[in-house]
Amino acid sequence: MSAGLAVALRDPVVNFFGWLYISWARPFVVGDRVTITGIAGDVVDVRPFAFTLLEIGGRAAGEQSSGRLVHVPNGRLFTEPVTNYTQGFNYVWNEIPITVTFESDWERARRILLKIVNREVGAVAEEAASPIRAASRHFLIQYAALTPTVYTRIAESGVTLTLRYLCRPRQRRETEHRISERILHAFAQERRIDFAYPTWRLYAHPTEGKPDLRPPESVFR
Repeated sequence: MSAGLAVALRDPVVNFFGWLYISWARPFVVGDRVTITGIAGDVVDVRPFAFTLLEIGGRAAGEQSSGRLVHVPNGRLFTEPVTNYTQGFNYVWNEIPITVTFESDWERARRILLKIVNREVGAVAEEAASPIRAASRHFLIQYAALTPTVYTRIAESGVTLTLRYLCRPRQRRETEHRISERILHAFAQERRIDFAYPTWRLYAHPTEGKPDLRPPESVFR
């Protein structure tokens, strides 16, 4: 009987100690946005045997609330990693990749993107400076620069320009929405910039390649 009770009560006991761990170590508190066991949500309640998340969708759903409550046993904290979006300094890095064709003026496109992202969220970098200094006293959080930037990468379909900027976790979709609309309006006015997408193209090297790299005409006779 003792062995049976030990097995039957194992999970409740582990969950109770999980509650003690939450109360002592505070990996999250009510109001934090976390991910555990592949489920993301806002912590809305913590009880001795389980905590409750208000589920949010993934990046495709804009990380907005689904309206469903998920009850997670506290014991999961001992076996599953927990990602906390708001602990530390309450800001996350967001990235928006934009691909333009190889024929586009990608340097001008990069300048336009940098101007847009600075106009929309440039002030957030100044807001985040003080919280980061405070968080660095408790966590190893260090960034060389907090200002928005645009990275350039050569992709299969064109030149990918990736906007990277700081925002609050719950404002990620809103900032991406505003920035995306401004990009659409700005690129619509540019005659030398066009969006790229996967395409098939025939490339005639004898006529389109660089003059010094073209094969001799005798090869095609």
